[in-house]
Amino acid sequence: MPDENPKSPDTGKRDPLTETEGLDLVGILSSVEETAYVWDLRTGRLDWESNAAEILDVGDLSKISTGAAYHALIAPEHLNVRLEVFARSVGADPERGVPYRIQYRLRPGGLRSGKEVRLEDQGRWWPGADGHPQRARGVVRIVDDHYLEQQRRLVRNDLDELTGQLNRMRLTEALATVLSRTEREQRSSAFLMISVNNLAVINETFGLEVGDEVIAEVGRRIRAKLRGGDIIGRYSANKFGIVLMNCGAGAVHTAAERFINAVRDTTIKTSAAQLSATVSLGGVIIPDQANSVHDAVNFALRTLDIAKSKRFDCFVLYEPSPSGDGARLRNKTIAESVVNALDENRMRLVLQPMVSTKTGKPEVYEALLRMVRPDGSLVAAGEFVPIAEQLGLSRLIDRRTLELTVDLLKQHRELILSVNVSGLTCSDKEWLTTLRRVTAGHPDVLRRMIVEITETVALHELDQSVNFVNTLKELGCRVAIDDFGAGYTSFKNLKLLNVDMVKIDGAFVKNVANDTSDQIFVKTMIELAKTFGMETVAEWVGDERSAKYLTDAGITYMQGYYYGMPFDSSDYVKAA
Repeated sequence: MPDENPKSPDTGKRDPLTETEGLDLVGILSSVEETAYVWDLRTGRLDWESNAAEILDVGDLSKISTGAAYHALIAPEHLNVRLEVFARSVGADPERGVPYRIQYRLRPGGLRSGKEVRLEDQGRWWPGADGHPQRARGVVRIVDDHYLEQQRRLVRNDLDELTGQLNRMRLTEALATVLSRTEREQRSSAFLMISVNNLAVINETFGLEVGDEVIAEVGRRIRAKLRGGDIIGRYSANKFGIVLMNCGAGAVHTAAERFINAVRDTTIKTSAAQLSATVSLGGVIIPDQANSVHDAVNFALRTLDIAKSKRFDCFVLYEPSPSGDGARLRNKTIAESVVNALDENRMRLVLQPMVSTKTGKPEVYEALLRMVRPDGSLVAAGEFVPIAEQLGLSRLIDRRTLELTVDLLKQHRELILSVNVSGLTCSDKEWLTTLRRVTAGHPDVLRRMIVEITETVALHELDQSVNFVNTLKELGCRVAIDDFGAGYTSFKNLKLLNVDMVKIDGAFVKNVANDTSDQIFVKTMIELAKTFGMETVAEWVGDERSAKYLTDAGITYMQGYYYGMPFDSSDYVKAA
């Protein structure tokens, strides 16, 4: 009968590679430099696995056969770390025990010896009738510098430094895994976004460090109210994301109320004072209401905004809205179309003339952007620019418009072009850098360019607008205020901006031939602009009577469909 536990022919020891029956637990522990113990804290007796003497290099197990003897070998600066583990009796679970995991240095040859090993000690202790530790079981393993660096790297990569919860990357990865699992198992879970409501006031009153203390404590309180398997991570500055496993629409309200109460019911002790905090929550059921990480996060954030808009801390669960979802889908489609058009050079300029009232001829042209669809059809700027501005794409659009404008000015040395820029461009140093770059060696191009900024933007960031205008004028450009009259800019601010041209909003022009109040308004603006030495442009001129009134009132230029529809810039030579 063959040997069922063959031995190595060289050493006579059991060969783990050919072991066929049972588990050699001692051998497994030894192979990973670990050993195990059972500690009776009432008697002090400490029983070790048979490999402990070899792993810990103590020579004889009798040297560590009691808790006191083992503690005598722990480095003095680390001894309290281990003792404190068994001093915490509050909340001890007599069934499951109290888990612990610590690291310390052990000197196997005694405290005066030069030999030292670094250990990680992990286990559980169980309380007696008095609630104090009675028995402990654990595993001790040797750890080296490589292992410690791996642990530090793991913490840095997985956890948020302030709160100790999962960081944003790991949170979204966990959410993706849960989404996949819930779809496969046909179970519902929930994703919640939680925000600390009054953090801005705390930061302003007590400073950012105290605000950080509040964030960290809120995270700890919420984590303490999670069930086993639930996940929490820090999504952004004052927001936490929570994945609630196997949680439907009914249960999620109960869970949300539990989190709200955990933060609201007791004050938070900080280095400055005892503070109160509240939280608001938004949530979505997955995968029922969202089957992707992007949708789950967006829907949770959207409902969180609704919850925060209320006057009290509360929870709002996502409710699908066909009209809202349709609008978001349209916006997403527009954004993708804009990005693709920019990448594929499918942006084009059309020109609309500004006719001089003195000569009756076009002397300036406004450059208007059009997006070319893959099928060749054109999309007016009004259909995509507002959405692009909301999504932060306006800077890219303005830079492309600038490049097209300068190219056209270089081709036609007699052409004068007016070009619009968005509010974001007034603070975009890269746009000015691009302007200098594409006009280098062509000062005549700068002199033939008029940059239009809207009145509302100019008023909103007046100091910034003044600097932007001054820089453009130093370069040689002229500057116009567009849609003047639509906002609330005073003529004092208009003078402060020191622009060259005022474009009167078309709302005051389209009925100027018949509306007395519009006539008074337009006439006043023309006269005051002349006082400041500024040229004027009337937009939306649509008929002969309006053109005559504006000419008699002293307007400098007129622009509108009465003088023709915008035409493709490639046809400029024919038009000229």
